[in-house]
Amino acid sequence: MAAVAAANLGLFMAYFGPLGVLLPDQVQAIANAHRIVDFSLVSGLGAVVAIVVNPLAGALSDRTVSRFGRRRPWILGGSLLTAVALCLVGRLHTVPEIVAGWCLAQVGVNAMQAGLAAVVPDRVPVGQRGGVSGWIGIAQTVSVVAATALVTKISGYSGYLLLAVAVVALALPFVIGTADPPLPHADRARLSWRVVTQCWWPARSWTHDFRWAWLTRFLLVLGNAMAVVYLLYFLRRIGFSALYPGHTAEQGLVILLSLYAAAVVGTTVIAGRRSDRTGRRRHSVAIAGGIMAAAALLVAAHPGWSALLIAAPVLGVGFGLYLSIDQALVTQVLPSAAERATSLGMISVASSAAQASAPAIAAPVVTYLGGFSTLYVCVAVVVLLGSASVCRIRSVP
Repeated sequence: MAAVAAANLGLFMAYFGPLGVLLPDQVQAIANAHRIVDFSLVSGLGAVVAIVVNPLAGALSDRTVSRFGRRRPWILGGSLLTAVALCLVGRLHTVPEIVAGWCLAQVGVNAMQAGLAAVVPDRVPVGQRGGVSGWIGIAQTVSVVAATALVTKISGYSGYLLLAVAVVALALPFVIGTADPPLPHADRARLSWRVVTQCWWPARSWTHDFRWAWLTRFLLVLGNAMAVVYLLYFLRRIGFSALYPGHTAEQGLVILLSLYAAAVVGTTVIAGRRSDRTGRRRHSVAIAGGIMAAAALLVAAHPGWSALLIAAPVLGVGFGLYLSIDQALVTQVLPSAAERATSLGMISVASSAAQASAPAIAAPVVTYLGGFSTLYVCVAVVVLLGSASVCRIRSVP
């Protein structure tokens, strides 16, 4: 599980590092006046690619009969493709080129994620999945801070190159050091159009609880993404550099993300282990949405640096509580044990669709509907709807 956490750390560094600093700065240098719309185009189309690739890669992973196993080829291949794509993106100089390069990176990231996501239900007993989910959540959160801090100090192409090296180096311990039993040819399921299409559209195989788990993931990830996607631009809007001469908005972003990450780390594993002992998952997810909504409403009421300093750790507590339960809850409502990666790929579509929707929703809200205060009211509404949706799940306490 340490190797799984390390691989997830590299995966999310390759994802959040560009989205948090490198891509916004790259887009702003090209089209300053239209930076919000252009950045939403880059991140949104990349997430659309993720929606297509992740479940398809999961379905193929479930049917991979390589002597190296079902998951390892996708983890290693995805990390290598991601590294190549990141190096390419760092050399591009127009928005359409950056869109194409980032979409290629998303193919690699999601091929890698499809293999990693299936490791938990493959290898971890139900009674331990909350704790493991917590460690993976910590890796995800630490990756945000680590990647942002690194690319703030090492920007431009060097930043992309650093992330490219990290995603491969952190995947290797799992690929080299863990067992991944090969799938016998006789047990390989046939890949049909029905299986492929149900990856992106609810099918009969989607149980009642699986549908509500999908919606819960979508809403809570959407709310969190909307809260953080334009933080760098928000700090520039409130004149962070003028308020604190000698400090850049990027440095302010690192401070906020560090507070956020510390709160997530302090919450995730403890909450995950507690849910393993009690078996209660839904209650914690509902509370998590309420805490996230409180943080968003604070920023909406007082859109400034002081409110952000308070809201960042509060949001981290809420999202950390959610992360500690999410993977464990999802693995308990999968429609088919034989096609875990396929089902988890469908769940990953919820995350990817949320990431795609966040900039597309936030951009017009910030630009035309009242700015960042209105945006954070929308965040509160979205996460509260997520809290309500988890209550509809029946089979998990």
